[in-house]
Amino acid sequence: MDKFTTLTAVAAPLPMINVDTDMIIPKQFLKTVERTGLAKGLFFELRETPDGKPVPDFFMNQPQYKGAQILVAGDNFGCGSSREHAPWALLDYGIRCVISTSYADIFYNNCFQNGILPITLPKAEVDKLMDAAKRGHNARISVDLEKQEVTGPDGGVIKFEIDAHKKHCLLNGLDNIGLTLEKKSKIDSFESKQHGTQPWLYAQAGR
Repeated sequence: MDKFTTLTAVAAPLPMINVDTDMIIPKQFLKTVERTGLAKGLFFELRETPDGKPVPDFFMNQPQYKGAQILVAGDNFGCGSSREHAPWALLDYGIRCVISTSYADIFYNNCFQNGILPITLPKAEVDKLMDAAKRGHNARISVDLEKQEVTGPDGGVIKFEIDAHKKHCLLNGLDNIGLTLEKKSKIDSFESKQHGTQPWLYAQAGR
């Protein structure tokens, strides 16, 4: 998993509340277990009409938001079913940070497992950043995870809170597997001792 330390990027606005995981990545794109190639399904039913025409005012169809890596979203982002494809699709498109007032718990935790920083801010601050994001190319927002700061296009600094353990994992690019591998030497040492004291545990496994 890629580390998240600092990010300065164009912010895209999504001024909608209760954007669920089916809106983020519709069910027809869930047939794969690969984490790549999902950007084509990101917000598919929001950015295209039923007859396949682009919705002109959706940010993914506007050139000023090409390459956006920050998404400013409405309340309760990522609600609905617990599909990890939702953060996969965001990441595949290039989104590394989401800013909202609230998230569904499962989506929120899945973001951290995939190198995305979900920032929670008061509504007044999100509204301010949403207005800034609507300016397009002028809406470059900076995020410093170590300092826990968001700097808006006007230079104003907003502090945010984050769980210390989740912060450590993002700064060091550690998902659950990475956290386990940090303890590899202790695991190897334990198994080596167990081989000697309880060899029957390893006999059927051929170890």
